[in-house]
Amino acid sequence: MIHVELYRSGDKVLGFESKGHAGAGEYGYDIVCSAVSVLTINTANAVGCLTGAHYTEDQDPDGGYLKFMLSDGEDRDAQVLMRALQLGLSQIAENYPDYIRVKIREVKA
Repeated sequence: MIHVELYRSGDKVLGFESKGHAGAGEYGYDIVCSAVSVLTINTANAVGCLTGAHYTEDQDPDGGYLKFMLSDGEDRDAQVLMRALQLGLSQIAENYPDYIRVKIREVKA
């Protein structure tokens, strides 16, 4: 099971932590794990390449863990990307509830 925690402060998405493996298929053929990986990695890369936002990132080089946190939620482009991530993860969780859980945690900015 993949567990994703989205960190929010009011209407701002400040980051996420994703851990685990879906177990929805064989390695290399697990569409849930692939979808979550693409969304989370692409969001982190897009924020880094396409915005001026400052952030921290921690990951397990063997996979199955990624934590990404914005220093603040003030960069508008970063917020669009982070909200798109939340939307995508929520839709995957609705369609595959046995393989992914998404939790929203309210934090102080």
